[in-house]
Amino acid sequence: MTTTYLEFEKPIAELDAKISELEALASTKEGPSITDELKKLKAKSNKQLKDMYSDLSAWRKTLVARHPDRPHFSDFVENVFEDFEELAGDRVYGNDEAVVGGLARFKGRPVVIMGHEKGRTIEKRLKHNFGMAHPEGYRKAVRLMDLAEKFNMPVLSFPDTQGAYPGKGGEERGQAEAIARGTQRGLSLGVPFVTLIIGEGMSGGAIGIAAANKVLMMEHAIYSVISPEGCASILYRDAAKAKEAADAMKITAPDLLKTRVIDGVVKEPVGGAHRDPKRAMAAAAKALDEALKELDGLSPSELRTQRKERFYAIGREGF
Repeated sequence: MTTTYLEFEKPIAELDAKISELEALASTKEGPSITDELKKLKAKSNKQLKDMYSDLSAWRKTLVARHPDRPHFSDFVENVFEDFEELAGDRVYGNDEAVVGGLARFKGRPVVIMGHEKGRTIEKRLKHNFGMAHPEGYRKAVRLMDLAEKFNMPVLSFPDTQGAYPGKGGEERGQAEAIARGTQRGLSLGVPFVTLIIGEGMSGGAIGIAAANKVLMMEHAIYSVISPEGCASILYRDAAKAKEAADAMKITAPDLLKTRVIDGVVKEPVGGAHRDPKRAMAAAAKALDEALKELDGLSPSELRTQRKERFYAIGREGF
């Protein structure tokens, strides 16, 4: 698979290009000098990648969270779950492809899963509206949560969106009310609810399916009330200051863990989840399983109380 390099990864891209040239040469002309040079370049490339990703700025993490090859919700469905059966429609208006959800099995147990799907090809991106949901997407999510509670199944959600769709149609059909209902239903669920932010968790578009007992986050994902560009446009009157806004907003996993906005961080392979998607998803599956086991045995009342206290504790030292 061809690697897509981000702007700040240019030194790595140059090294990897040299490695590819030497590998092509080695395939036609073997020799100890070529082999030794290859080993040195690969070691140098791996070290640079490790050093670079050990101290990413908030803006660079934003770019990684948006990487086109990063695992999407559909990849998690394919690699983490079994027997997925999609359920479509909100029973009010129609089916929103930006939010996908249904029934599945996770580690042998039946669960309800839902997430934003951005799509990878042009056709898929248009179909899923780049992961930006309309009101019917959040009403679908509420329907899925109702189903989960009725049949006593845990809920797993995977936010990955720049935000809810801000178009006229969405506003006409009650976008804000639909997001609020999704948030309210998450808070009132009587079954275990675990969320994993897999890429971008932006604005109410994310929280509409993330009012969970446990909120986990991939190491290089981002989570905030607004995108860095949106924040820069409002506060600085200049979208070009998105880098400064990203730093000020504290949108990365370590910052959010300190303020108790999230409950755990899932480590990604060196260089980001896009470099080894299956390994990244395996780590995520393990973290999700552990989170669910922590909630096993709690009554509906206890689950609601734990969820309430979890959100009350955000930003409060020593709570």
